[in-house]
Amino acid sequence: VLSLCCEACKKVIFHVPSELEADTLVGRVDLKECLQSAEFISSSDGNFKVLEDGSVYTTSAVSLSAEKMTFTILLKDSKEHVQKKIHVSLVEKEKKKTRHARDTVLKRTKRRWGPIPSVMIENSLGPFPLQIQQVQSDTAQNYTIYYSASGPGIDQDPRGLFYIERETGNIFATRAVDREQYPSFQIICFATTPDGYSPEVPLVHTIRIEDDNDNAPYFTQDLFEFSVLENSKPGVLVGKVTAEDRDEPYTLHTTLKYRIVSQNPPVPPAFSLHGDTGVISVSSPQLDRELVSSYTLLVEVRDMAGQPFGLCTTGTVVIRIEDTNDNAPSFKQIQYETRVEENRVNVEILRVSVVDLDEPGSPGSGAVYEIIRGNDDQSFEITTDKNTNEGILCVVKGLDYESAKQRILVIAVNNEAPYMLAPYSQQLSQSTSSVTVHILDVDEGPVFKPCHLRLDVKECEEIGTSIGRYLAEDPETGNSEGICYRIPPGQCNWISIDEKSGEVRTIKVLDRDVAEMRRGQCNITVLAIDRNGKTGTGTIQVVIQPGNKNYPRILKTDYIMCRDRKPICLTAQDSDESPYSTPFVYRITDRSLASMWKITRHNDNSVYLSPKGDIPFGTYSIPVSVIDNGGKVGEHNIEVNFCDCTTPTECIRGPETPVGNVTLGVWAILAMILGSLLLLLILITICGCCGSGVMHRHVTDDCANHNLIISNTEAPGEEVMDHNIIPLQNTSDQGGYGIKTGDQQTFEMVKGRGHTLESVKGGGHQTLGSVKEGGGQPMMDTCRYSYSEWHNFTHPRLGEKVHLCRQDEEQKHSEDYLLSYNYEGKGSLAGSVGCCSDQHEEEALDFLDQLEPKFRTLAETCVKR
Repeated sequence: VLSLCCEACKKVIFHVPSELEADTLVGRVDLKECLQSAEFISSSDGNFKVLEDGSVYTTSAVSLSAEKMTFTILLKDSKEHVQKKIHVSLVEKEKKKTRHARDTVLKRTKRRWGPIPSVMIENSLGPFPLQIQQVQSDTAQNYTIYYSASGPGIDQDPRGLFYIERETGNIFATRAVDREQYPSFQIICFATTPDGYSPEVPLVHTIRIEDDNDNAPYFTQDLFEFSVLENSKPGVLVGKVTAEDRDEPYTLHTTLKYRIVSQNPPVPPAFSLHGDTGVISVSSPQLDRELVSSYTLLVEVRDMAGQPFGLCTTGTVVIRIEDTNDNAPSFKQIQYETRVEENRVNVEILRVSVVDLDEPGSPGSGAVYEIIRGNDDQSFEITTDKNTNEGILCVVKGLDYESAKQRILVIAVNNEAPYMLAPYSQQLSQSTSSVTVHILDVDEGPVFKPCHLRLDVKECEEIGTSIGRYLAEDPETGNSEGICYRIPPGQCNWISIDEKSGEVRTIKVLDRDVAEMRRGQCNITVLAIDRNGKTGTGTIQVVIQPGNKNYPRILKTDYIMCRDRKPICLTAQDSDESPYSTPFVYRITDRSLASMWKITRHNDNSVYLSPKGDIPFGTYSIPVSVIDNGGKVGEHNIEVNFCDCTTPTECIRGPETPVGNVTLGVWAILAMILGSLLLLLILITICGCCGSGVMHRHVTDDCANHNLIISNTEAPGEEVMDHNIIPLQNTSDQGGYGIKTGDQQTFEMVKGRGHTLESVKGGGHQTLGSVKEGGGQPMMDTCRYSYSEWHNFTHPRLGEKVHLCRQDEEQKHSEDYLLSYNYEGKGSLAGSVGCCSDQHEEEALDFLDQLEPKFRTLAETCVKR
């Protein structure tokens, strides 16, 4: 149960005006006199608030209804379980002249109330209490002023360090202060009258602690470790030592100086230390790791710029000397001897060792061995054992006792890293050692000579062809007697070897184009077995040499050549390899065609085919022979369609025609068909206009009333959308019409300026009547003719006209394009009145009823059948 004892501490009376505005200072209560550690401060009246320093302010406008107002300030300390009360009474002050004079005094400028910051020496020896400053208010000249203060060092940690005399305003220190812990203090000073009124604004006063050199500098590390290469030049940077000082920065107390106190080993001095920066550098050029591997320096740092009375501290620096390859390795022995049996392979026969003064395990001491003499056949090999740094000498090829009974090798050694010579030192020499290898004789099997035999076989050789012999010898006897030969299974089955004689023969046709022989070669292992059962091995390499088995072929034989006579490129291909393929020789084997066509070389496998001069259009079959570099001939027929076209796509290849004939193109054939259909339509229309009655050759003058002369269209014609129709040129001249010339009715198709549809080569003016009668005599008959008569008359002439339409005066190809009619103005609402169009619009002739009388005869003629 938390029990708090509550008692009235004291009573405070404030004399205030009858009207108080919000946030107005009423007065100040000394809370510390009642309770030193008040954690909770509250007011019983919500119109007033109490600050931690005891200042009482209004929270809103207050009006004293009576001459006196009271409220209570409650203080609580939960730790000590203490509760205190302060009774506050507000009394309306008397309105006297003296009070106004007092207020006037309080508004004067303060001189002593704001002194300069106080200074206290760090670690002062006293005597204590030590006065450090005095604060005064000008109002103390006329009234009694009590001084107080609060803040760090007074009522906050460190508590009790300072205090202020109530009557005089003197500030005292009670004990020494450490600047590194408390560099300065800011306290708040108050000046009040005995009745609690505060005529002065609270003063913030700074007490600065002046530094004393009470801290020695110290190094940032207990041990500094650096490294530098041996044989480094003077001035090379090694490292930097750093120190710090807790005293006030930028003063002599923190101005540091460095120096080397001692060096181990002591002589000669190898390093220097910069006094201001702490940088260590090389001072001696004789740093030799093999003599001294590391140095230990005792360094000192002193404040006060290194003056003797400054404080100092020492530290340790270890400098390790790193190795460089300044020592060459040397063999422990100058000569070695060893033995090995002949024909032994991949066997270790000797280990050699060296001495190197450089640091073990570094690239400067790693040995690299090599055989510099006596190993021309590469029978020996020497490597380095990384664990022991020894050289391992091995035999990698079998040695022959019969060839040499001993071998003498010279071995040299170097280091992995390049040499770095010390200053003023001599060039290092390479260490060498000789090794004598004694070869021991053993009984060995037969040996093939050579051990690898190459046999070249022509492609497509017959089965059983002898391609060579492969023999082995006994090293002991030097001959091949008693040796048997055999090919082990599981190899390419191309050849066989005679068991006694060693003769090699083919057992299948060797073709390079076969899948299993695609590479053209095969390695076959052969065994030789002597009488004692010892074996020897050899290798036969069978290489298939390419032959001339294919003749050259022209890839493309059908071509179209237009009138521009662009040469045709003929390209041949031969599956054989060089020298049986390119270059090719082309020839035209037919003499008559050779006089018309020529061949021009392009490259090794291509030529150009072109006519020598003017030749007629048509299809040519040109026999061409192609001869490869091996003399093999390939015969081909080149089909060339020499066509009257601009692009090959315009010329459709039909059945072969005799040389010189001209083939018609697609547009020419289409023009003939459409022309025939158009002419047939015109004839049917004219016959329809003539009526169903009989018309004689001798026509009366009024017969013209039954014939319709085609006039120009009065309005723009409809746009033709079908591009397959070949348009016929229509000018302002007459088109197709009938002419009455005596006793003969002539029908002509007019083109351009009146040329009749007659044979261009013929001179007679042949009419339809003459064709029908055979002799050209006039006859009285109907004006209608049968379809066969019209067809016999028009078909040959229409073909010639269509052919001429495709050429201009210079016999060049005419362009097919649409020719627009001339626009003669807006037409009538009736449109065209031609009988041809009316026959297709029998159901839309109502407009004829609206024509004027002079057009009725024409209208009746158009609708008359």
